[in-house]
Amino acid sequence: MLMLGLDIGTSATKALLLTEDGDMWTAEAAHELFCPRPGWAEQNPTQWWHASLIAMKKVLYKARRKAADITAIGLSGQMHGSVFLGDSPQPLRPAILWNDQRTSLQCRQIEETAGGREALVSMVSNPALTGFTAPKILWLMQNEPRRYARVKHILLPKDYIRYCLTGQYVTDVADASGTLLLDVKARGWCRELICKLGIDAGLLPTVMESTDISGTVPSPVAALTGLRVNTPVVAGAGDQAAGAVGAGVVSPGIISAVIGTSGVILAAADKPHSDPRGRIHTMCHAIKDTWCLFGCMLSAGGSYQWLRNTLQSAGSKSAALSYDRLNALAEAVPPGADRLLFLPYLTGERCPHADPHARGCFIGLTPSHRAGHLVRAVMEGVTLGMRQQVEIMRSLGVGVKDIRAGGGGSRSRLWLQMQADMYGAAVSSIRVDQGAALGAAMLAGVGTGVWPSVAKAATALIKTENTFRPRSKQARFYSQLAARYETLYPALASAFESLSSLPDK
Repeated sequence: MLMLGLDIGTSATKALLLTEDGDMWTAEAAHELFCPRPGWAEQNPTQWWHASLIAMKKVLYKARRKAADITAIGLSGQMHGSVFLGDSPQPLRPAILWNDQRTSLQCRQIEETAGGREALVSMVSNPALTGFTAPKILWLMQNEPRRYARVKHILLPKDYIRYCLTGQYVTDVADASGTLLLDVKARGWCRELICKLGIDAGLLPTVMESTDISGTVPSPVAALTGLRVNTPVVAGAGDQAAGAVGAGVVSPGIISAVIGTSGVILAAADKPHSDPRGRIHTMCHAIKDTWCLFGCMLSAGGSYQWLRNTLQSAGSKSAALSYDRLNALAEAVPPGADRLLFLPYLTGERCPHADPHARGCFIGLTPSHRAGHLVRAVMEGVTLGMRQQVEIMRSLGVGVKDIRAGGGGSRSRLWLQMQADMYGAAVSSIRVDQGAALGAAMLAGVGTGVWPSVAKAATALIKTENTFRPRSKQARFYSQLAARYETLYPALASAFESLSSLPDK
């Protein structure tokens, strides 16, 4: 059996081939991001399809296999994006992406229409955020009404690839949770909110569980791709849930902590815990009768990369400043960076503070602070922000027993130990660079009977390494530091907003 996982990312589409024995090969193909106005982010969905074909060819070449050898396909991709289709496969306009910020007005309208934030969270388990899909639909309705009148289908990014592969208009419960139109508790479209917003429910795709077979490859697509006719395509999941499957976060008590450009804490849960204040998201997991809670910080590893680039530009051009060198500088500095704190809000924030005006800052700088203090403060500031998400989950009754670390942050032993000390739980690294694509391939295998369940697939395939346990002295210190860190955003929020309203020179 040979499963193909396709992950439609923001910068590239990743393809992963997986055998039932755990052998895997990966490849990717890039696509362009367009920003036609400040705060806008769009892509051409047809580029995703072309990139999918290229990535599939590349990975088959690496594995020395043929497309006809693929027995099942699973899909994952960036969440929240909106693809508007009319009567043809050609989208009516570029897709509006997860990181597009044009819909703040529509978010306010959605909360008002629902009867307030708590009422909205009661209906769909989440507040209205600019990244979600529903505000994008309202934006098109209000700003491009003639184009909206031609819309016949609204799809999420990976579901456009499904349409190209199978001709079916289908999504899964995990990805649909990020539209703001799904009743997350009931795992079906929220007809009440859809009606209140004036959206035609007929425009939305059929919702399936992530391991359901959503369609098969027809003859024309088989001729184009080399795939066998009737190759099954499993529903799959959005990148967060699929990435959690790829990290083995498949049962309550297991949490993933991924420090990439963004920072994501995700927990599996056996019931849909939701935060009335909307500080973290509650969504359906890619596993039937399982939910996930997750929070996303926008600039986690992105803050670390920014500091590296800034220090590099101020230093020698001949010698690259490696992350290993930065880690060594930070390790020479004591916990707390000699009373220096960093707020990692370089591009605004999402969780636990949904504030596009928030900005990054160092607090407590003195002449005695050096580069190593800055580096350690950034690492600690990012981790303290992610700790807030862990503590919110605990307050909602979510158990935290085993934490799986991924992303670039998992390559630093210092950062792994720091996370264990701050989260108060054992942290183990997972060395899988393509977690969402792996999760998609695993879901394809479960959907076609290779493994009897997602949990069994995870047991067979996912291995942890480099386990770090919390140290009592450091944990006590970081608890005290966290109390001070958490006072900073409330104290500065009005200043952030005031700065954002300052006119350009």
